[in-house]
Amino acid sequence: MKFRIAVFALSVLAVRTQAATYTLEPNYTQGMFSWDHLGFSYPAGQFAQGTGTLEFDAMNPTMASVKVTIPLASIATGVPDLDEHLKSEDFFEVLKFPTATFASTKVEQGMGKKKLKVHGNLTVHGVTKPVLLEVTLLKVGSNARTAVPTVGFTATATLKRSDFGLGAFVPQVGDEIQLRLTTQAADSKAQAAYEKQKAQTK
Repeated sequence: MKFRIAVFALSVLAVRTQAATYTLEPNYTQGMFSWDHLGFSYPAGQFAQGTGTLEFDAMNPTMASVKVTIPLASIATGVPDLDEHLKSEDFFEVLKFPTATFASTKVEQGMGKKKLKVHGNLTVHGVTKPVLLEVTLLKVGSNARTAVPTVGFTATATLKRSDFGLGAFVPQVGDEIQLRLTTQAADSKAQAAYEKQKAQTK
């Protein structure tokens, strides 16, 4: 069994040098958002379990493209009443609009070797607007636990919630939302092969 795992690991250790399709790993695809509350505090919430795909070439990252879907039922602030309010008709209307999506339209080199500017369309609450993500590429390489080629990055953006029909209590409660995202994505073919190999060795 160990030999079979070793053979598989050797077959995928090298990171692809051409564009490949990666699948976002939901357990490591999360976001945090924060806002100004009456000038007295900066509460924060998070969402998780995002899904999607990434087309990526480590030798030409500006040719990348990404599509992400976020389940808004995952929104959590640590305050049950606030969670319920955010999901209500005053804000996200989660029953009517259960997901948010992002699809990139262009990727540019940022101010630094591992920096990218990812332009795309964000759809929230039934409204689609262009946004810019300031992306930092964290690592491209083999996952130490699975030997599957993996890429990971963080991203930040500043949004106006009123642009998406979420402007309740503006301007007393801040309109600007500070957004921070993190994700890692595994090479789709290699991950499928790993899962198959793993099942066979049980």
